[in-house]
This record gives sequence, C-alpha cells and structure tokens, in this order.
Amino acid sequence: MGNNLELEEPMTKVRCTESLSSVEDAIYVIGGKWKLKIIIALQEHGSIRFNELQRMVAGISARVLSNELKDLELNGFVKRIVHSEQMPVVVEYISTDYSKTLKPVIAALSEWGRTHKNNIRQDLF
Repeated sequence: MGNNLELEEPMTKVRCTESLSSVEDAIYVIGGKWKLKIIIALQEHGSIRFNELQRMVAGISARVLSNELKDLELNGFVKRIVHSEQMPVVVEYISTDYSKTLKPVIAALSEWGRTHKNNIRQDLF
C-alpha cells in the first residue's frame, strides 16, 4: 500500500492554479483565529447560548464572537435560533449539517497539528 500521492496525476500548471484557488476559498471562509474553534465548540455541544460559547472559546471578545458568528451563519455553518416566546428572549446557536462536512478537515488538521508539535519538540531536544 503506497501513499495516496502516488496515485494522483502529476501537478500541472492548471491543476496547481485550481488547487490554489480552492484552498484560498476555503481559508477565506474558515480561516482566522476563531472560526474553526467556534465550529468545533458548536459541534461538540449542540445548541449553545452566546455567553456559554464565549466562555468555551477562551480569549474571544463578545464583539469578535458576534462578528464571527454572523460570518459563519452567512456561509451556512451556524444557525441562530431565537426563542422569543421566553422572557428574556433566548438566542442559541447550533452547527448545521453543512458544518459537519468540515469534520474530516478538522480531524486532519488536528492530527497534523499533533504530529507537527511532536516534530518541533523532537527538534528542540
């Protein structure tokens, strides 16, 4: 059994350009310091209120969290649910089915991050 890269066609200029464009699109939507952390927190806990989410994503300000949630909602990763029948009004956020398509990406990034950290530690000692 070989590496998956052995099965792929050689990288052409067109494929390289397409790949760069696709990666740029993905990073534009989920990149930055907070978006994946918010998505992971929502996937782990189902529906969650704003203040609880802010506590889970340590270090994020309310303003930044609000902006990130708006972006994530615009891109279909988060759904905002308003319970106006309650007083005071309760607002919850949930991850969408579309956000679950990121699970393999998150798993791959997590594994790569663990491996990278171990490699750095080995190089230091």
